[in-house]
Amino acid sequence: MPKISIVIPAYNVGSYLQECLDSVRNQTFSDIEAIVVNDASTDDVAQIAEAAATQDPRIRVITNNPNMGTHRTRMSGAEAATGEYTFFLDGDDALKPDMCEQLVQELSQHPVDILHYGLTVIGANELLQSEQEAFESFNNTEIPDLSGEDIVRDIFDESRGYKVDWRITQRLYKTSVLKQAFAAMTKDRLGRSQDGYECFVVSAFAKTYHSCKHCRGYVYYYGRGISGTNTISAKKYAKYCEHFKADFDASYEFAYTQHSDMLRSCAQGFQRKATEILANDWAVRIPEDEKAEALESMQEVFGPAITGREIYRFVRDKAYALLSADQLIAPDDTLPNWFAMANAISVSTDQVSEDTIRFHEMKQIATRHMTELTEKTRNTKTFQKYNEQRIRLFFTTHKNVDTFDSAIMQPVQVGLHEGSYRFPWAFHDDEGENISDRNPRYCELTTQYWAWKNVDADYYGFCHYRRYFDFSDTPHKENPYGEIMDDYIDARAAKEYGLDDKNIEQIVRQYDVITTPFGDLTKIIDKHGTPRALWEAAPLLHDDDLLRCYRILCKMYPDYKEDADAFFKGNKACFCNMFIMKKEIFFDYCSWMFPILEEFDRNTNYSAYSKEALRTPGHLSERLLNIYLMHHKRIGSNWKFKELQCVHFTNPEPAEELKPLDVFDKPIVPVVFAADDNYVPQLTTTVYSAMKNADPTYFYDVVVLQRNIAWDKQERLRDFFKQFPNMSLRFTNVERELSGYDLSTNNAHISIETYYRFLIQKLLPFYDKVLYLDSDIVINGDISKLYNTDLQGKLLGAIRDIDFLANLNVKHGKRMGYAKNVLKMKNPYDYFQAGVLVLNTKAMRERYTIKQWLTYASNPAFIYNDQDVLNAHCEGEVLYLPWEWNVVHDCGGRVGNLFVQAPNDIYDAYMRSRNNPQIIHYAGFQKPWTDPDCDFASIYWRYARETPFYERLLKRVVKANEPKILEEALRPKHERAVEEDNPIRKIIDPLMPIGSKRRDTAKAIARKLRGRE
Repeated sequence: MPKISIVIPAYNVGSYLQECLDSVRNQTFSDIEAIVVNDASTDDVAQIAEAAATQDPRIRVITNNPNMGTHRTRMSGAEAATGEYTFFLDGDDALKPDMCEQLVQELSQHPVDILHYGLTVIGANELLQSEQEAFESFNNTEIPDLSGEDIVRDIFDESRGYKVDWRITQRLYKTSVLKQAFAAMTKDRLGRSQDGYECFVVSAFAKTYHSCKHCRGYVYYYGRGISGTNTISAKKYAKYCEHFKADFDASYEFAYTQHSDMLRSCAQGFQRKATEILANDWAVRIPEDEKAEALESMQEVFGPAITGREIYRFVRDKAYALLSADQLIAPDDTLPNWFAMANAISVSTDQVSEDTIRFHEMKQIATRHMTELTEKTRNTKTFQKYNEQRIRLFFTTHKNVDTFDSAIMQPVQVGLHEGSYRFPWAFHDDEGENISDRNPRYCELTTQYWAWKNVDADYYGFCHYRRYFDFSDTPHKENPYGEIMDDYIDARAAKEYGLDDKNIEQIVRQYDVITTPFGDLTKIIDKHGTPRALWEAAPLLHDDDLLRCYRILCKMYPDYKEDADAFFKGNKACFCNMFIMKKEIFFDYCSWMFPILEEFDRNTNYSAYSKEALRTPGHLSERLLNIYLMHHKRIGSNWKFKELQCVHFTNPEPAEELKPLDVFDKPIVPVVFAADDNYVPQLTTTVYSAMKNADPTYFYDVVVLQRNIAWDKQERLRDFFKQFPNMSLRFTNVERELSGYDLSTNNAHISIETYYRFLIQKLLPFYDKVLYLDSDIVINGDISKLYNTDLQGKLLGAIRDIDFLANLNVKHGKRMGYAKNVLKMKNPYDYFQAGVLVLNTKAMRERYTIKQWLTYASNPAFIYNDQDVLNAHCEGEVLYLPWEWNVVHDCGGRVGNLFVQAPNDIYDAYMRSRNNPQIIHYAGFQKPWTDPDCDFASIYWRYARETPFYERLLKRVVKANEPKILEEALRPKHERAVEEDNPIRKIIDPLMPIGSKRRDTAKAIARKLRGRE
């Protein structure tokens, strides 16, 4: 029996086999055998092997017919081995002469089951140098001695960090262990990652392990065969995916046959690490134009969660590397495209597994890095454009706001202090030479000073984050304060007011100075008449400050006194500190104005000033601007002036954007409600009833669509619902989404909030399915069960509306005609109630836009606008849910008077649902908070009394049921027949007490006698 058996699988390696066999024959240690397993090669492998066997009896040849693959070929070689120890040598690799001698020497000191040796790596086929070096470094790292399960765990246990490689050809095995292991392996044909599988099984049987990485007699040609970084096609990559999957399945099968949780965990570790290796091929070896196709193949084999995680891993690593190196995304960088491909991979949030958790965690990190990098790249390019402009119109802001698509209009953040968040998209007034610390007093003047000292331009302009110039040639209506009022900063506004760079430049270059209009103070701003009177009418400004500033001005610049007097006594002024000036004028103005304010500052004690009074220098500068301009008009500076209207945007803040939750360990159930400030108590009761009965193994993303719910009420709700750790409560303002649509209702019991449900598909784009619930319901059932309804591809799930269906059967009724002629329904008896909906938002996004929904909802012919719209446009695409999930209560006796007219089966189903209502819907005019005796009211109050708004609901009950004051009680009372202090009262009161019948009779007789009946 030889000491060492060398198994050489050989398939179409004729170009390299001679070198391989020569290296075996030339070993300095001769007690060896070599078994060449020819796997049905189609080249000259057979001839080379047979010739070598003829020359050296230590070489034997085994021939497979047909081709069986590397795994089965190694298995045949292991079965044929007769040596005490065996190792595998690929037919395209070679050995150094003393390889076997070194191994035997090592075995004499460490007689183990597995001896792990090192490699000498030689790059082939244009292998990347970095790849070669990394490979060699990892595979030649010394490993401490191991025994028992540590042998397999250090290789495959993810929690241990994959300390050891799994190269099957880099180990010398005790042949008895190797034979035992291969006997336990699958007989199926395996593919590229078979090394990992075979090493997994052999390591599981081994009892002892020793590494000798200093023994580097194995010469590995990295890049030959299927290893390395040479380009592969998407089709070949698809085959690789199938090979890896087969290896993973075989590993799990072996682990289960061994009944070992440890091995099952290691099989999972093998899958995860090998998948990373496979994905690395996608990143490095596949041409960019084939990557999408390869990605589809990977998803088909491994699913979206595993595939998506790997692509997000590349995004994470590449984005982080650029951020760490303070670099930007280059124009030809593939990173944005990879990120887009990763984002196109959809993993449902309502299914949770270890793979989905890992996907979402990686996506979160990658997205965070990519967002930061993208913003940094975009902002850097934006600032480059800003600095290239010769006309620079700065707008001052202290908050996050929308901006116009403009290189001329440039944001400057003010009010900064230690710890302030610095907007990355804005300049900052504390950079360079500045007076940023004076912002509480100087307001937007800190921006003007910063621009004066740090910016070079031909024109300098200043406005405000909510006030801009109107550069259009269309006069717009102004409010009493001389401002055009608008709502949002967006593309529509830019077009309306000419706020594009080309138009701005064309106008600005025609003039020397541009300001807001000089308004007539006898007609605007409460008609105070003069600038002095306007100042004196401001309750928080000090009259003496204006006078002191006037005196400072006159002392420092006597030639301006005439202009100051004319201004304060006149009736014209421009406001808002908005202007655009040529450079020389702006610099002259700053050199004139700031010294005046600095002198005022030095002589002012602000210690007792209110917050508004502290802003006095800012207010004064508005007056000084007027005086400066009036002076230059008077002295004939020959400046060309232009007045532009001022546009005031009431909502400059960016639109609210909901983000996916950072919850990965539970399936998420998204639940949407709609409410206004007045409906908060009812909303609270509804949500509380839902959470009280919800399955705690789910996480509930509760989103409230609203426009006016007060912040303190929102905070109160958030605090109340902290008792449910498996719940998130979010409020989002939808007013912006609804602007521009004429939305009203034709039913007094339906509010504008009913339309909010149409926005869900847009506001929650990261959910493919959403549960919508009205706020006048209570939930007795588990809403996760309702959410988990399989919609079978339908647009939504809902419950038929028994009220509507009953009306269809009313004799001589109009509802049938309405359903057919207005709603255009083919089967009106399919009409559903829209207070409880399971929405297939993915399908709805594909079918309808928000604009379409809201346009449909603007139809004045509809009775139940939102509900009618859904029924008209979703007919045939509805999955009808059990009646128990939307049991409308008996409002005004309609069960007995109306519902009985519904189709018999419908009526019976509704009546059965009343015995076990999962959701009770208080639809109609009769509500528990107006009529505490209404149907199912006791169930409502069972939940309501546990909420923080219980007293408010009670108040509404009282208000709704307080007795009406009799009309007679409102009539003027007659004069007393006998006054309180009349002496006769001492006689009458004892005989006829107040309130007695005797007294009332006497009063009636007296009135009749006096003609006052």
